[in-house]
Order: sequence, then structure tokens, then C-alpha cells
Amino acid sequence: MTAQTDNAPVLLDISEGIATIRFNRPDSLNAVDVEMACLFRDLVAQVVANSAVRVIVLAGNGRAFVAGGDLGYFRSAGENAPQAARELIAPMHAAVELLINAPQPVIGSLHGAVAGAGMSLAAAVDLAIAADNAIFNLAYIKIGNSPDCGASWTLPRVLGLRKAMEIALLAEAIDANEAHRIGLVNRVVPLDKLAEETAKIASKLAKSAPAGIASTKRLLNAGFQNSLHQQLGHEADSFASNAGTHDFREALDAFFEKRKPEFQGR
Repeated sequence: MTAQTDNAPVLLDISEGIATIRFNRPDSLNAVDVEMACLFRDLVAQVVANSAVRVIVLAGNGRAFVAGGDLGYFRSAGENAPQAARELIAPMHAAVELLINAPQPVIGSLHGAVAGAGMSLAAAVDLAIAADNAIFNLAYIKIGNSPDCGASWTLPRVLGLRKAMEIALLAEAIDANEAHRIGLVNRVVPLDKLAEETAKIASKLAKSAPAGIASTKRLLNAGFQNSLHQQLGHEADSFASNAGTHDFREALDAFFEKRKPEFQGR
């Protein structure tokens, strides 16, 4: 299913339980403007609420994933730049919060420029796969500003505080292999294999038990805020709850019958 015409700034395709949200301003390297941000928020809300969607993929058309915010938008705002910033940031932040809290796993399929807001989104996804031509740069400091789209929250969790400080304060370019070495991305593949490898991972996740995926994601994210005692309690509650699902019983039957389970999401 495709939700908009091909010239919309963000496109949505849903197929076999996989929702692909694709940034579509290729002439501007998918720089984020208000129209794109609002549509992105709306599409994220739509797929997160769709129980038929098992996996969410973020990708970009053209030569880049997302090259950052639309600097022309801020320049044209002049003295109204503070209000313009809020109008652009608010829908992006709503989308990021939805994605991080979503029951579905979110995959970033990254290529070309992954800068500013694009790098923030790359840090916010659950799994990131990068083409070998991807170049990451948080970049905010280069325009005399500070991160948005959750980077100040996600990067220390993904990379540790000291490395996050280095990336944020020095704003140096990071190539795909270095991004993989430091743990910013999970895998690096040739550019011409990016879509294929992303589809493989998405398909594997889409065939998994949704309750197990959702609770695992929730537990891992919550672990940073909880004490060990609290986390152990949440783990016990989650496992016990999942043990009452059809998919858990199906997994046990499949194990003893030496076959692959067929999860139904219930």
C-alpha cells in the first residue's frame, strides 16, 4: 500500500507487515522542512497505531538519507527564527517519541549524508544498517546550535557519554566503517545491497512474535531508568504475560515438533 502520490515529501509503503517511511525531497538531500516534518509525524502515528504493521523502516530517496534541517527555512525566518525552529522541531520530536516508544522495531536504512536531524534519527532507531557510502555528522555545532530530535538522549545511551560529547562538540565526519566500529550502526553493506539487506532484516523481524519483540524493546529502553530490582520485576512480569500468548505456545510446540513456528500476533 502506498499512502501518497510520488511527489509527497514523505512516502509510506506497507507490505507484508513492513511499513517503509521514505523521505522524499531528493533535490535537497531530504533536508527537513515543516511540511516534511508534519507529514513524517502523521505517518509515524499512523503506522505505530496499525496492529498489522510488525516493523517500521526509515529510508531516504536520492543521494542521502537526511542531510539535516532546511537551513534556508531558518535563514528566511530572520528574527523569527526561534518561533520557526519550534514549528519545525515540534512535529519531529513527536515522531521521534512515537518511534522510540513504538511496540514495533524500527530500522534505519542509511546512505549518503546522515547529518543533523538525520543523524539524530539514526541514533533513535532500534537497528541501523548503513551503506558503505554513508557519512555521519551531528553538525549542529557548525551552525552555532545544539542537537534536537533526541540526539542528546540517544547518543549517550548508544555510544556512552564521552563519545557522544566528542561527536556533538567536534562535529567531525564519520564514515560508515567508523560508525560500525563505535556501535552507531549495526551493519555496513555495499550501497547496491542496502535495500536487499534491509529487507532481509525487516522480514526476519516481521516473522517474529510481536509481543516478544515489543516487550524486549520496552525492557531494553527502560533499563537505563530502572534500578536492578525494578528491572528484574519488569522482566518477570513481561515473561509471565507473554507466556499466556498463543505465540508462546506455538513456539514451544514448534520446538518440540522440530519445525519453524508460525506466529500470529496473539
